Amino acid sequence: MARKIWKAGTFEYPLPAVMVSCGNMEESNIITVAWTGILNTNPAMVYISVRPARYSYNIIKENKEFVINLTTKELAYATDWCGVRSGSKYDKFKEMKLHKEKAQFVKCPLIKESPVSIECKVRNIIQLGSHDMFIADVLSIDADEKFINEDGAFDISKCNLIAYANGGYYPLGKKIDKFGFSVRKKKKNKSKNKNTKNTKKL
Repeated sequence: MARKIWKAGTFEYPLPAVMVSCGNMEESNIITVAWTGILNTNPAMVYISVRPARYSYNIIKENKEFVINLTTKELAYATDWCGVRSGSKYDKFKEMKLHKEKAQFVKCPLIKESPVSIECKVRNIIQLGSHDMFIADVLSIDADEKFINEDGAFDISKCNLIAYANGGYYPLGKKIDKFGFSVRKKKKNKSKNKNTKNTKKL
């Protein structure tokens, strides 16, 4: 089947749809961002790209910190609303009935309803064109205890995370397998081997 060719643009989907909180506990704002991701493991680094015209842009630029709050199916409405309304006209926490939670290392509030909040300190700002990229160090990951399993690991399947793709929000589907499954060695069936040995003795 032939491919349809479009002009170059942003089409690397899906992406995380996150609510980024900025400011402080008294004066804060939430901006919805999909242009975000991981940059490095050690040290842990992430980025968000924001248009300079956005209300949150100067808040983040001046304070040099922000919090990435992962979003869920239950937070989809608030995620969208915070992306189309300006913080210059609305108190988004109040309007969406979201609750502020004190962070450990930054002045920005965490969004209590988010299953995971990532505290970030801006390391560098790169002007790219339509957006500026805020490169940041991860200072802390604050996870809701109800999503942590018996082994102390975060169970992503329990929190109904959503992703953004081509103008729409989508829930994450069922887990296929874990990283490295394609080269995983198959476990030998011990009981089968034992039965074979017993047969040979007979």
